[in-house]
Amino acid sequence: MTTAEPSSHTLNASVLPSSPDKYRGAVVEDLQLPPAFSLPRTELISHAIELAYDRDFSHIPVLGKRRKPLGYIEVATLKKKWEAGEVNPTDKISSCMTKFNRSPETNPHPSTELEGFLMNHIFALITDYERKFVLGVATSQDLEAFVSRRGT
Repeated sequence: MTTAEPSSHTLNASVLPSSPDKYRGAVVEDLQLPPAFSLPRTELISHAIELAYDRDFSHIPVLGKRRKPLGYIEVATLKKKWEAGEVNPTDKISSCMTKFNRSPETNPHPSTELEGFLMNHIFALITDYERKFVLGVATSQDLEAFVSRRGT
């Protein structure tokens, strides 16, 4: 199991990033993200890979018993380990996940936070304020799609 860098991949549902001209006061809900797809830490590697490819996801959040985000799996890395015989299809994904170093940040964020966060991370987990549930997964492509849909 690896550990994520000190900054978490998780944000609460807060205000979107950057200049008012670009996002015009939009909030995370305005991104219209699909419901989050996540897996319990007890999921088998074989099933996780199958589900990831069915949904075309490269990273999947991993949740604990009470649905709290624990970390994530990188599907391509997991598949390589499986093909190399480093993991078994019947192993649990918790053995291969990248664990978050600390609790996700949940304080309200200024409007530039999500865009800045995504400059340094592949994705951000969007959680409820109390970090009890993963509501969605946001990427820089989601922000770009939002701007193109909304226009300038």
